[in-house]
Amino acid sequence: MIDPLAEVIALMRPRAVFSKVISGAGAWAVRYSAFGQPSFCTMLEGECVLAVDQQAPVTLEAGDFVLMPATPGFTLSGLEPAVPVFLDPKDTQGSAAELRHGRQAGPPDVRMLGGYFEFDSPDAALLVSLLPVLLHVRGIERLSVLVKLVREESLDTRPGRELVLGRLVELLLIEALRSTTGDSAPPGLLRGLADARVAVGLRLMHGAPARTWTVDALAKEAALSRSTFFERFSRAVGLPPMEYLLAWRMALAKDLLSRSGVAIAEVAERVGYSSASTFSTAFSRHVGQPPGRYARQHWDVV
Repeated sequence: MIDPLAEVIALMRPRAVFSKVISGAGAWAVRYSAFGQPSFCTMLEGECVLAVDQQAPVTLEAGDFVLMPATPGFTLSGLEPAVPVFLDPKDTQGSAAELRHGRQAGPPDVRMLGGYFEFDSPDAALLVSLLPVLLHVRGIERLSVLVKLVREESLDTRPGRELVLGRLVELLLIEALRSTTGDSAPPGLLRGLADARVAVGLRLMHGAPARTWTVDALAKEAALSRSTFFERFSRAVGLPPMEYLLAWRMALAKDLLSRSGVAIAEVAERVGYSSASTFSTAFSRHVGQPPGRYARQHWDVV
């Protein structure tokens, strides 16, 4: 059975970039500006408070895992009141040494392993929009194990390092996302998959993106009326069914076009268009430039 969540994660092409141990003692608080890249953290010991912009603050404790697919501004602090010190996330990337906040002497009150990675997908922004801004998971030991493996691999230089890191980050993302309760997630892929009837439509579109789907056909497969399916899908996913299908097809098309040697006619057929000209018109309207130009620009960058 097609798994839309796994497909979206694979299409994002995540790769690990950086990780480090962060600790704090006494009264401390740091304020990070918006970063935009995906970041993660697993709590090793102690407690601290995470306050992400436009999200309710959460108290993190040992064993917790946090993922932010497009890291906004946030404040991290100990349990004692303190005035935040402003930091630029890019300023902490140069060293893998432990980063200490607050009192420098003595044992820390809290320790965590945090890091960030990048998405190589040319359509990462669309795919990220289907995921929660902040994902907080408690008591999933497998996530802590995966984060530690990412840390170990990122510090090593063994053959196959990049491939192993990519697979580990994919596993980390999938494990984190499937550990959440989809019913409580904001509109997006997780919430859509949590609705059994909406999930039918998502799996069909992902399983056969080239098929000529209609709302009527999807609603019939989901055993719902057309209007009920349309309303439930739109509310859960945040996009109407045909708009989601178009976005997914264009994401697939961008991925295919970014690979040298794939003809536009082949791309058109694989994403559900009867001719290259019809596909080119739809792609140009959606992306803002013809597929040929898009492909050449990507090859030039590569």
